[in-house]
Amino acid sequence: MAIDPITLSVIQYGLQQVCDEMDLSFSRAAFSPVIAEANDRSDGIYAAEDGALIAQGAGGLPVFVGTMQYSTRTLIARINSGLTPPPQPDDIYIVNDPYLGGTHLMDVRFARPFYRKGKLFCWLSNTGHWPDTGGSVPGGFSASATAVEQEGLRLPPVRLFKQGQLDQEIYAIICSNIRVADQRIGDVMAQAAALKVGEERLNALMDRYGDEIMAEAISELRSRASTQMRALIRQIPDGQYQSVAWVDSDGVVDEPLAIRLSITKREDQLCFDFAGSSPPCAGPMNSVLATTLSSVYLAMRHIFPEVPISAGAFEPLEVVGVENTFLDARYPRPVSGCAAEVSQRIAEAVFAALVDPLPDRVTAAPAGTSGNFALGGYNAEKKQDFVMYQLSGGGYGGNADHDGLANGCSTIGISKAPPVEIMEQAFPVLYHRYALREGSGGAGYHRGGFGLEYEVELRHAEARASFVMDHGRYGPQGVLGGKDGAVNQVTVWRDGEAHTPPHLSKQQDIPLTSGDRVVVATPGGGGYGDPFKREPQAVLLDVMLERYSLAQAKDWFGVVISDDGTEVDAAATKALRQS
Repeated sequence: MAIDPITLSVIQYGLQQVCDEMDLSFSRAAFSPVIAEANDRSDGIYAAEDGALIAQGAGGLPVFVGTMQYSTRTLIARINSGLTPPPQPDDIYIVNDPYLGGTHLMDVRFARPFYRKGKLFCWLSNTGHWPDTGGSVPGGFSASATAVEQEGLRLPPVRLFKQGQLDQEIYAIICSNIRVADQRIGDVMAQAAALKVGEERLNALMDRYGDEIMAEAISELRSRASTQMRALIRQIPDGQYQSVAWVDSDGVVDEPLAIRLSITKREDQLCFDFAGSSPPCAGPMNSVLATTLSSVYLAMRHIFPEVPISAGAFEPLEVVGVENTFLDARYPRPVSGCAAEVSQRIAEAVFAALVDPLPDRVTAAPAGTSGNFALGGYNAEKKQDFVMYQLSGGGYGGNADHDGLANGCSTIGISKAPPVEIMEQAFPVLYHRYALREGSGGAGYHRGGFGLEYEVELRHAEARASFVMDHGRYGPQGVLGGKDGAVNQVTVWRDGEAHTPPHLSKQQDIPLTSGDRVVVATPGGGGYGDPFKREPQAVLLDVMLERYSLAQAKDWFGVVISDDGTEVDAAATKALRQS
C-alpha cells in the first residue's frame, strides 16, 4: 500500500510531536535544575527489531541520537541472549553502562516497551543527566579518574519498574551509592512519567492511522532519510579530506590527545577514518564507541540539518579506524569526559575536514566544551548536603553567511545553562558576574561568537570543586584564514589567592570554603575567512559595543579607529591592510 506524501508528512511530524511531549513532560516534572532548567535530556522512539532510531524530539540532545539507538540495540541483544529478563507491559529498564551503548555514567537511560495488540511494536527511551551517580567526587566529573569505578555506579540493563511498580530493592541499591539520594526520586519518577506520556500519545497516533499504515510509514521515512542524505553527500567532490583536532589532556597525563581524521567521499557515501588518533588514555577523556559514532552523526546533522532524524540518515556514513585509540574505550577505561568534551572535538574534526569542499555549509569551530563544573558539599544554612552541576555556553564559529552566535549551547546539544536565580535559590552560591566574554571571538571575515564569563562565590558551606572542560590549551579552530577563538580559562580564588588548574581546565577535589570564588571564561568561536576583509564598519560596531578593543581592531582586523572609538580612519585602515 503506497502512502500519499501528505499522510507520510503528518505521521513524520506526529512521531516527532510524541517525542517533543515526552521531552516537555520530563523537564517540567524533574527536580534537578540540570534537567528541569538546562534540558540535559532527550526522548526518542526506537525499532523493536534492532533499536534503530525512528524519531527524536526537536529539543533533545543530538549526541543522544546515536547513543540511545545503540543502547536500545544492546538491550534487545541482551534480552534475546537471555542476559536480561524479557519485557512485560509497563516495565521500564534502567541502564547507564557506557560500554553498552552509552556516554558517561551521569547520563542515565530508561527504556519502555511499547505494545500494540499484545505484540511489541517499538521501544520508548529517554536519557537524563543525573547530578550525581556516586564515585570519587560529587557530580561524577572526576578529572583524574583512572578507572570507571571511580566515576560512579555502573548499571547494566535491569528492570527498575516491573509492570508499573518501582522495584524498591534496586532503587535502594542506587540510593545507597549516590549523594543527595533523597532528591533522586523526583528525577526518576519524571523520567518514567515522560515515557508513559509517550505511550499515550503514540497510541493515539496509531489509533488514528492504524498499525499497518504506521509501520509502513516508519519504514518509508527511514528509506527517504537515507536517500536524502545520499543526495546531499553527492554535492561533495569525490576525494579525501583530512583534519586534526586536539584534546588538551586526559586529566592525568598533561599531554594533548590527537583526533586525526581522514574522510573519504565516494559517490553517495562517506567513510570517516580515525586511524592515527591517540591511543587509549589513562584519564577520563576516553570515548566509548557509541559516543564516537553519535558524534559523527551529529556533526553531519549540523552540516545537513534538512535530513530528517532517522536511522536511515546514518546509513551512508561509515566509521573506521577507532580500534586501539581513545575513541573506542573498553572497560575499565574512565569516560566521564567523553560525551561532554571528546564528542565535541570529534565534531570539530569533521567540520575542519569538510569546510573546504562545503564552505557554504560548514562553520569554523564552535567553543566545543560543555564547561562541566561540579560543586558538592554541606550547606550549613540549610543543614543538608548538596551537589551542584553548572554547564556553560560558548561562542559559535563564524560561517559563510554571518558571524558566530555568542554564548550558544554546546555542539552536542541544546542544553542551556540554568538561570542564575535558580542556581542561587537551590545551592549555597552567589554569582558576582555573568556576562559575555568580550574579545573572545576569533577574528575573521565573519568573526566567531563570544564566550561566557562568570564568577560564583561559595556561601555558608564547605565544598569540593571539580572541573572537566577543554579548549584550555588550544582555542576553537578558525578556518579559511580566520583566527582561533580564545581558550577556556579557569581561576579558583582561595583565601584571596588565585589558583589555576595544572591541566588548565581539568582538576578535581579542590577544597572550598565560604567566601572562596570560581571564575570561568569559556571559549569564543573560531573566525571564518580573512579578518582583513571584514567590513570596517562591522569592526567599528563591535568596538562601540565593547566587544573588541581599539588595539584588537587594529591588530586582528587591520582597522584603525579614532581614539574615542566612534569612527574609522579610512586612510590609515587602507594603508595598514595593504602593508
